[in-house]
Amino acid sequence: MNWLSRMLGLGGKKDVEPWRGGQASSENADNFVTNQITVAEYRDQRLSAANAAIGLSATWACVQLIAGTIASLPLMVYRTDAKGIRTVARDHPLYFVLHDSPNFDQTAVDFWEVMAASIELYGNAYAVMERRTGGILNALHPIRPDIVKVQRRSDGALEYAWIENGRRIVKTGDEILHIRGPLGDAVSGASTLSVCRTVFDDALAAENAAGSMFQNGVNPSGILSTNENVRLSKEQREELETLLQQKYMGSIRQGRPMLLDNGLKWEQLSINPHDAQMLESRKFSGEQVCRLFGVPPAMVGFGDKASNWGTGKEVDILGFQKFTLRKRLKRLEQSLLKQLVPLAERRAQGITIEFNLEGLLRGDTASRYEAYEKAIRMGLRSRNECRALENLPPIEGGDVITVQMQDIPLADAVNGDRDGQEDSTRS
Repeated sequence: MNWLSRMLGLGGKKDVEPWRGGQASSENADNFVTNQITVAEYRDQRLSAANAAIGLSATWACVQLIAGTIASLPLMVYRTDAKGIRTVARDHPLYFVLHDSPNFDQTAVDFWEVMAASIELYGNAYAVMERRTGGILNALHPIRPDIVKVQRRSDGALEYAWIENGRRIVKTGDEILHIRGPLGDAVSGASTLSVCRTVFDDALAAENAAGSMFQNGVNPSGILSTNENVRLSKEQREELETLLQQKYMGSIRQGRPMLLDNGLKWEQLSINPHDAQMLESRKFSGEQVCRLFGVPPAMVGFGDKASNWGTGKEVDILGFQKFTLRKRLKRLEQSLLKQLVPLAERRAQGITIEFNLEGLLRGDTASRYEAYEKAIRMGLRSRNECRALENLPPIEGGDVITVQMQDIPLADAVNGDRDGQEDSTRS
């Protein structure tokens, strides 16, 4: 019986499932016994568990940070000539697809954010390669990684299959861009949600416990009591509860003076140690999730005050760039180069695919200008190249590479002084 029939009560059968050695019905109120839930509640929790880990604040923040940062970096196609001079290959067919618009519906930021997030969560990112006449790549269409099944055929080739709009689609390895995550094999990468399931389960348990406490728990802000020899009637208790709710409950009524008579006393309650321990547990669970993704906790709102500001924050950012982003960018670059650029073209034209990190590594204005000044003095960049990085137009004569006059070989400096002394002696 399908879910619609069960919901409408059709067929005359109860929704009965095995539960703890016996039979339990989600339509039977007797299931609400000590330390037991209904089948309906169990089924709802079981069905939502797969995606619940993504809804954790730490998981969402870490994936957003990593995927969003990667997607914001320009993906460039370079060509290296026989002299070793590398230039941006804007005329290459891959440049427009990878840098500007992977497909008709998505921008480059949208596409690479989805691909990077798929790798972080499921360990794999898939995209259908659409080619035009001549085999030139025309577009990349992402596929949900959780619905793709990969298997190796008898001839050694990989086969990808998934269900889309009720239709089964099967593609060969030449038609699918497959970027594998860490600790995997040739078929697939390791899924973070699966491998580290216990960590996410612990975090979910802490969140569920906190939610249940605030939803169903009794946590009054204070106690209104009388003397030991005074016993309130039912009508008096109901009147007091109504007055408290009407006059003092809610943040908008904070600060109102309370008038008490007949020996009534108000005792303010603070957070108890049990609740404080739950807050610490939830914080620790968030830090555990950050550890899985290699994200410093302070970058997603966890951590103490010392790590959220000043030099601590700067160290976290540098560590995130070096140890978290670098390996992910390298994995993407090598996968794209291997699957999208033929080996003959790589050797003949020196084609490479790399993310441009200039925008990510740019500091404040003073630091950038100091770096430009050093690059110009050392002859590494021209003035127009530095102006282009600041989105400024070129100037006349700005393409000339210049160096400081005092930057000459030591031998020339010694010989120059000697020649000068000999000239003065002769005169």
